[in-house]
Amino acid sequence: QVQLVESGGGLVQPGGSLRLSCAASGSIFAVMGWYRQAPGKERELVATVTSGGSTNYLDSVKGRFTISRDNTKNMVHLQMDSLKPEDTAVYFCYARLVVTNYWGQGTQVTVSS
Repeated sequence: QVQLVESGGGLVQPGGSLRLSCAASGSIFAVMGWYRQAPGKERELVATVTSGGSTNYLDSVKGRFTISRDNTKNMVHLQMDSLKPEDTAVYFCYARLVVTNYWGQGTQVTVSS
C-alpha cells in the first residue's frame, strides 16, 4: 500500500521561507516531487528529483526553491525561500513507480502579509 504524507505547509509573509516534507511508504520510487494547484488554475509541476538525484524545476521557482531527497528514509523535501504571493497554492507530494503516479493529500501554502 503506497502512502504519501505531507507536512510543513502554512501561512508565511512575502519573502519568507517554508519547508515541505513528504514521507513515502510502500515502495521505492523512480521519481518524487511536488506539484501545486492554485484556485481556478490547473495543477502544475513545481519540482521533481529522481532516485539518482537529477532535478527539474518550474521556471518561476528556479533559484528560490530547492528539492532534496533522502533515499534512506524515503522522503522528499522542498525548501521554499523568497516566497511570493503567487506561490500560494495547495502543494501535493508526487511519486512515480514505473507508469503509476501517486499523490499525497495536499498541504496549503499561503503567502500573504
